Amino acid sequence: MSTVDGVFDGSWDAGLSLARLADDMDFEAIVPVGRWRGFGGETNFNGEQQEPYAWAAGVGAATEKAGVFVTSHVPTVHPLFAAKQLTTIDHISHGRAALNIVAGWNSDEMAMFGIEQRPHDERYDVAQEWVDVMIKLWEHDGPIDFQGKYFDLKKAEISPGPVQRPRPVLMNAGGSGAGMHFGARNCDVIFVQPGLGEQPIEEVKAKIDTFKKLARDEYGREILVWTLAYVVQEDTETEARRFLDHYVQEKGDWTGAENLVRSMGIGDNQSIPAEVMEAMKYHFIAGWSGRPIVGTSEIVAEKLIELADIGADGVLLSWPRYLEDMAKFQEQTLPLLVEAGAR
Repeated sequence: MSTVDGVFDGSWDAGLSLARLADDMDFEAIVPVGRWRGFGGETNFNGEQQEPYAWAAGVGAATEKAGVFVTSHVPTVHPLFAAKQLTTIDHISHGRAALNIVAGWNSDEMAMFGIEQRPHDERYDVAQEWVDVMIKLWEHDGPIDFQGKYFDLKKAEISPGPVQRPRPVLMNAGGSGAGMHFGARNCDVIFVQPGLGEQPIEEVKAKIDTFKKLARDEYGREILVWTLAYVVQEDTETEARRFLDHYVQEKGDWTGAENLVRSMGIGDNQSIPAEVMEAMKYHFIAGWSGRPIVGTSEIVAEKLIELADIGADGVLLSWPRYLEDMAKFQEQTLPLLVEAGAR
């Protein structure tokens, strides 16, 4: 959330360049943010976005190896349509389509569709039926009936079925009690926030362990848990921290960050100390409140290996200047990860 030179602009051409670079770097997956409106401020962060299903179809056709996620908001797409769309993308990509399920947290976006937000836990009840419908469609070769509280389908079918069997990969990032149970019950990949700033690594490990234990103990499932980090890599750690401060403190969109935390329902929370609120905005500007990985290529590799060692199965990475910084990461950091066997 910054005006620094080189920041990602959200256009199709920029996104395609990043996707192809990630594919060349053998990244396992490309995961888009799904937004329908920006957060205002100087940059209107996330305001320029491609529609996620069409975007994934285009990226799937233009890449060869990486999994391509669709980030889809449950209330905005009927499950029959979503199942058919994702199946089509799975064929376009030859079995690389994946779905990041969002129950629908942004009230302003839902209002654009004329949808009134349901109570928090009920959103996951809707999402559960939504997923049940899609899985039934994917796993059956003929028409199905489905009657639930929120969806009623008669003789619904899709053909052909997905390339991936029994179904494409599912992911969710819910951190509440209802969200954690939804993810542990249904999804292959769970995404967890690592905490605010450079929290002790033991706290990140505890979050990962808790989610894996929930899936195993409550639902008899083994899941992958991913987390999020932003990378600021320079020739020295001092230079990296100086640049971090520059693109956040001097070039950051603090108005947009304020709007973002308010949209999440925490901007007006009087119980949160002012210094914590400012730190939250800082890390949203820096990289969507991921874990900071700041320093030389050696430090970056060491911090990523540390996350792997505590049980993180993957890390969603972002950079302040995507193309420039990804190229630097490819040249200087990836060889260190390959050498360490932590790829």
